[in-house]
Amino acid sequence: MKPSLTLYLAAPRGFCAGVDRAIKIVEMAIAKWGAPVYVRHEIVHNKFVVDSLRDKGAVFVEELDECPDDRPVIFSAHGVPKSVPAEAARRQMVYVDATCPLVSKVHIEAERHSEEGLQMVMIGHAGHPEVLGTMGQLPEGEVLLVETVEDVATLAPRDPTRLAWITQTTLSVDDTAGIVAALQARFPAIVGPAKEDICYATTNRQAAVKAIAGKIDALLVIGAPNSSNSRRLVEVGAAQGCRYAQLVQRATDIDWRALEGIASVGVTAGASAPEVLVDEVIDAFRDRFDLTVELVETAREDIEFKVPRVLREPA
Repeated sequence: MKPSLTLYLAAPRGFCAGVDRAIKIVEMAIAKWGAPVYVRHEIVHNKFVVDSLRDKGAVFVEELDECPDDRPVIFSAHGVPKSVPAEAARRQMVYVDATCPLVSKVHIEAERHSEEGLQMVMIGHAGHPEVLGTMGQLPEGEVLLVETVEDVATLAPRDPTRLAWITQTTLSVDDTAGIVAALQARFPAIVGPAKEDICYATTNRQAAVKAIAGKIDALLVIGAPNSSNSRRLVEVGAAQGCRYAQLVQRATDIDWRALEGIASVGVTAGASAPEVLVDEVIDAFRDRFDLTVELVETAREDIEFKVPRVLREPA
């Protein structure tokens, strides 16, 4: 007889509007211009998604100089430094920017503050493509990066009274609050965004994990190791007391020995993980357990972002 298990399924989970739009942009570009279509950096951080787009005719590269001049190129949902579209225009390439509109909003914010003579402090993870893209909106030295509360103490701005802060969109809501408090304590004049930079999808997925954390013996987050928002979900679960919180790319990655003897498990997915991978994980549990699935929904998402006009027009 199979042991009984309750699986608490977090909602919202999985694809956000920005990811949905980015994938659609690649698919529509291939439909419009034919294959190959080049994509600078993984369109979203998920191997399953990238592999399926590659099968349809997308070629993924890290830099623009790997792309030929005569094929369309798409910039990933994470955003790119200003120098990238400038170089594409110089080479007279056809390019489509799939930057998530919520990341673009941060770019615009940074530029607006910079025009007012403020130096920017960005809260984010060094080397992450979104951070490189946002910092690359302004000249060298205009954006200072902090990753931790400790980093705030060593910041050396040009003028401590002329600062503004922005954040990466996929951070931990709780960690970021601590860094913002440290910035405000050290630089009382620092200006913040009118509305939180951390995007609705990141915030909602973290809230859903908090809602199931108290009910579960283990948490599985479906997502890629290089996906910032997925890794934050694991951290949120652990911070909420989940003894076992693990990131898995798909069902084949589950460590069943670590789950022996559990009575309940929580399952969620990062914003770039497709629902088909969630179904795969649920099926894997159903094979091994007498499974009860309970949906825990903390918010409804109905946000949709339009694709760029160039893709809505005939070739």
